Amino acid sequence: MQKFPLLLLLATGLLFGACTDVIKLDVPNKKNYPVLDAVITDQPGVQKIRFTNSVPYQDDSTAPVITTASMTLLDVTDNNTYPFIYGADGYYSYNPGENIAIGKLGHVYKLHIEYQGEIYEAYDTIKRIPEIDSVTYKYKSKEDNVAGKEGYFARVFITDIKGATDHYWLRAYRNNLQTRNTDAFAIDGAFNEGLADGFPLILPLSESITRDDKPYQIGDTVIVQFSSLTYPTYNFMNQAYNQINNGGLFASVLENVKSNALNVSPSSTQKILGWFSTNSVRYKSVIIQP
Repeated sequence: MQKFPLLLLLATGLLFGACTDVIKLDVPNKKNYPVLDAVITDQPGVQKIRFTNSVPYQDDSTAPVITTASMTLLDVTDNNTYPFIYGADGYYSYNPGENIAIGKLGHVYKLHIEYQGEIYEAYDTIKRIPEIDSVTYKYKSKEDNVAGKEGYFARVFITDIKGATDHYWLRAYRNNLQTRNTDAFAIDGAFNEGLADGFPLILPLSESITRDDKPYQIGDTVIVQFSSLTYPTYNFMNQAYNQINNGGLFASVLENVKSNALNVSPSSTQKILGWFSTNSVRYKSVIIQP
């Protein structure tokens, strides 16, 4: 967690032309925490939750999966309960049926977790979302692209629903849902509140589904995922995204982003990390053709 001072030392050495010494930081291994990755959507079919243990900062190994927790999702609005059972794939899952969705627009949900004698609960609401109008693309030569890469640049057309402040998560995939391409976050049709209520996504957002350094090529499939977020989830996603992409000479000190899964016992010191969110999701795709 002490990368910033080290980078300052290295920068100073470069400025004054001195030799660079290798500095080994003794970062203590702190306590491990359970980490929650729970996204429930209004899409039909199986819903899955990931629950793992954190690993030390300098440990590159895969986070171990927690298999002994008890997880239950409650639709507070309808008073329906959905037990999530751990499976061999490493996820806690609930299958309502192929064409059945447990996520409903406007409903409030509570995730109840029991683990090692502690109880944690988190709440979120499925917010409204507009439909994706279309996805288009155009060719750019090396000279027309700031990254000097030729290829096809996609753009998505979505119009915000007028009348309230809406928070969105825009993600693009290349060819399949396992190959994430880009992420962006919006308030109404822009980056900030009070600027674009009821407007189409502004140009930097609508074109954010393409990476300048790796534009799409002929035969690629552009898959756009558009999700609604509550304000707390929007705030968490932004913080987490900035932490993941934190780097460079003036990077900020890393810190754990606060979780919305809280211990129901106010006297307990045990906690978990991660987030529980519920989203309304829309998809649209296009195949790049000459």
